[in-house]
Formats: sequence, C-alpha cells, structure tokens
Amino acid sequence: MLHEDLNDEAGHQRARAERPAGDRCDRLRLAAVGGEPVSGEGTRGIVKPLLPETFIAHGTSAEMRWEAMRDVGYHVPNDRFFVRSHTSTPIIDAATWRLELHGTGLRNPRSFGYKELLELPAVTMDVAIECAGNGRSLFATQQGQKVSGTPWRLGGIGVARWRGVPLATVLERAGLTPDAVDVMPRGLDPDYVADGINLGRVRRPIPVSKALRDVILAYEMNDRPLPPDHGYPVRLVVPSWIGLASIKWVGDIEVSTSPLTSPWNTELYRMFGAAYPPEGSAPLTVRGVRSAFELPWEARLIARRTHLLYGRAWSGNGRIAGVEVSFDDGVTWHRAQLQGPQIGPAWTRWHITWNPPQTGPHVLLARATDETGAVQQMRTTPNDHGYLFDAVVRHPVTVVSG
Repeated sequence: MLHEDLNDEAGHQRARAERPAGDRCDRLRLAAVGGEPVSGEGTRGIVKPLLPETFIAHGTSAEMRWEAMRDVGYHVPNDRFFVRSHTSTPIIDAATWRLELHGTGLRNPRSFGYKELLELPAVTMDVAIECAGNGRSLFATQQGQKVSGTPWRLGGIGVARWRGVPLATVLERAGLTPDAVDVMPRGLDPDYVADGINLGRVRRPIPVSKALRDVILAYEMNDRPLPPDHGYPVRLVVPSWIGLASIKWVGDIEVSTSPLTSPWNTELYRMFGAAYPPEGSAPLTVRGVRSAFELPWEARLIARRTHLLYGRAWSGNGRIAGVEVSFDDGVTWHRAQLQGPQIGPAWTRWHITWNPPQTGPHVLLARATDETGAVQQMRTTPNDHGYLFDAVVRHPVTVVSG
C-alpha cells in the first residue's frame, strides 16, 4: 500500500552499461558469482537468530521457510524476513551516520544526518523485496540445469511495510539537474572480494526516472526501526525491481549526467547463456510473476480429508489477477480464491480446498496471472547463474492414510 501520492511502478527504463574489456571481464563475472565472499572488515555473518523452523541458512544469507508464514498475516515479521548479503551485516551508529549526495547531476551536493532525514516528509509503502536468484535451485531439480550461486528454493522474498523519505525529496534538496540520468547508491557493508578481485562495496545504478517515481530511503520496517540485517539505519526500497536495487546500509548516492556502471550491472545480475548474446542481457530490473504454497516441502497430508491450502502470488508488473492450482500435474486447473490486499509492488494471498482421494506422492502446482496478462509458464529460459526463475513450481507432498 502506497500513501501520499506515490504511485505503483508503471514501467521502467534500463540503464546502459559499459563492460570491462579483455579477460578480466569474464574472470570478474565468474569470480563474483561463484566465489566465496571475504570481508575485509566488520563481523561476518547475520546478527539475528536463525531458527531452523523458520529459516534455511545459506552462508551469509538465510531463506524464509514458507510454512512459517501460515497465520502470521500479510507482512513477513522482521525476525522471519529472509536475509541476502554479499558479505556480512555491519553495525552502524545512527548518531554518526551520514548520507552523502554527490556527482555531476547535482547543483548543490550535500549530506543528511539520521535526525535530518527523520524530520523530512515521509511515506509508507507495502513492498516485496526479492532476491534475483530466488528459485535458483529449481533450475536443477525441475529443468536439469546446473547453475551457480546460492541455492534458494523459493523463500528469498518477503513483504514488509516500509516507511521513509522519497528519494526524490533528497535529490531535489541537493539540486538535481535536468540532465541527470543515473543515480547510484552504495552500501556501507564490507567490500566484496572474490578470488582475489575486490569489487568494492555493493552499488547499483538506477535511472533518474525510476528514482523520482517511487523509490524511498526507508528507516522503518513493519513500524519498527530497521533491524541491522535489513539495512539499519537507512536503506533503499525500489518497488517491483530485483532486491539488489534496494541497497542496504546506504551511505552515499552518486548522481550523474552520464550513465553509471558497477560490477553489479555489467558482470552480475545480467542473463548469460545460450539464449542470450555473448555480452549478456540488459541489467536485470523488474521481477517476474510467481506463486508459492504456504506448505512445507514434502508436506504430509491425510487422504480423504478436506484441506484448506494457502499461498501467495506476486509480480513485478503489477497486481495479481488470478491464481490457478492443479492437483493432477497440470491436466486440470482450479481457480483459487484471492483474499486480502491486492497490492502491485507486494503480493496477494490466496487459498483453495483439496480432498486428496489417494495416498502416495503428489505434486501441487500453482499458476499466477498478473494484471498485464503475464502467466507463469511451465519452464523458464535457462541462464548460467539461475536468475529470475518464474516457472510454475512443482511442490511435492505425500498423502497418507488417516
């Protein structure tokens, strides 16, 4: 939900990127995606407890278990929200934190302190943050394709209520020039180093048009100050785009009159593979349409008993228009009932009943359609790094006798 005249994203503009030349280009891409992050400062790891009943740990990241979302409401509680970090969570003192705005696209470069930011007009938004690699392990289990990177199943997503200052507000106060084209926020987490290559701190340019439309500098998550793992004291929230764009622990923002680049939009977070040109696709921006059951993987259900199955569906293109579920491997489909808020940049909850007649292994399928008419397909075009898996997920369950 978006208040105070910010609108849902109505399209996007992709930033142009320049690739580094020579062998270093390929080495950079492979090292950064497949290498083990090595932080040069701070404490490695995640601050909040990772209970096994709510998370699947993935090194410096943690995946939400979908079954942990049953009966907790529309928003993912802060203690259950997934964590995606390139290195480790930094501990930052808000009293000394500054946000530096600089670059050729500003007439009056300046900085803001934490208290200054809190005094500016604020907005509240319900927005999903989703890792671009969410569903990566399904390339292997459903399509037989080996990919590199964190083996997310489908729990690299969460919806929270974010409160903060529109990025447009601070850009205007810093004298945004009419010819500015890109803004690039940079985090304060440790440098990302892989196979001896230091890529620096995480940063990713976005077009000024997107920055002015609906991006916020968030300082609250679900009506509480941001937890350390989720960007305290301030992070970006970029509705409908891949999670990488929502830079955590933001410390400075460069604004430029020429296109900006970083390893995170030239060598990373682009599609590479047989279906794409040698230089890769354009940098990834908008997420696809997806759906998930609020069930354990390999859930056990009792035969000849009516079960009320719940799930959630979402799309970077807008609101969810419908969800269908199949209990017979896609032969027949049944319309699920949508419930609660239907918010474009967030997700929609749904439910359906099933009375399984036979014991044994079964596969449940959920297929969502968004307001643009985009429908989940049965297969996703392969890419080397397993980004944007948006095919129908084959959710295994076992039906047992009562």
